[in-house]
Amino acid sequence: MSVHRSLALEAAIAAGRVIMEIYDSGEFEVQLKSDESPLTKADLAAHHAIKECLAPSEIPILSEEGRHVEYSQRSNWKSLWIIDPIDGTKEFIKRNGEFTVNIALVDDGIPTLGVVLVPALGQLFIGDTQNGARWVEHGDLNWSPSQWLEASISIPMERGNRPFTVVASRSHMSEETDSYIKELREIHGEIELISKGSSLKLCMVAAGIADCYPRFAPTMEWDTAAGQAVCLAAQCEVLDWNTQKPLMYNREELLNPWFLVRKA
Repeated sequence: MSVHRSLALEAAIAAGRVIMEIYDSGEFEVQLKSDESPLTKADLAAHHAIKECLAPSEIPILSEEGRHVEYSQRSNWKSLWIIDPIDGTKEFIKRNGEFTVNIALVDDGIPTLGVVLVPALGQLFIGDTQNGARWVEHGDLNWSPSQWLEASISIPMERGNRPFTVVASRSHMSEETDSYIKELREIHGEIELISKGSSLKLCMVAAGIADCYPRFAPTMEWDTAAGQAVCLAAQCEVLDWNTQKPLMYNREELLNPWFLVRKA
């Protein structure tokens, strides 16, 4: 196992453990950030756990809950970790289990390694340019990184006979997304629509459970980098809706453009 892959797995599992301790206690201590999005003590605890695990790599970290470094400095970073300690804090607070730990290694703007852990559901997605993409459907947070990998299966899975499937946001559905889904119905006829929270949506396309994920609403780089790495490793693409080119990272503007995830 590569050093960076091992560190990312260790970091995700460590974060998952501290998150679930707080999740099971029910003592979230919810605050509101300047943009009115929620923040819990689990977000902060997971941030510190990940930061500690990734420290041996000596690669800089861009985290939703960390100090945001000015672009004048970030622009000189050839490689960086982009992390979201809890993607889907709203789902965490609702206790529906659909929140993730996102850890991505980005090289020259491209996510080359991604780990997406769903701690409440015991699921893990991992992908990198060297080893492809894999999925653990039923894992245990007490497992070591090697045990998680041993339990994983290669993705994407066979599509089978299911209808064309679109996955969309549970908390951020938009009129533009509705319009796009209507266009798809004209092309494909019957469509199955699945609503999910967090970066699970990207991973469902990577796994072959869904055919596309249109996101015509705001997201940030840390929401998508890890999931995009898994998608790329699974031969899927994440396209900037305006340019139809791959979504790039460590941009001056950390707010993502609209994008579409689909099989390449």
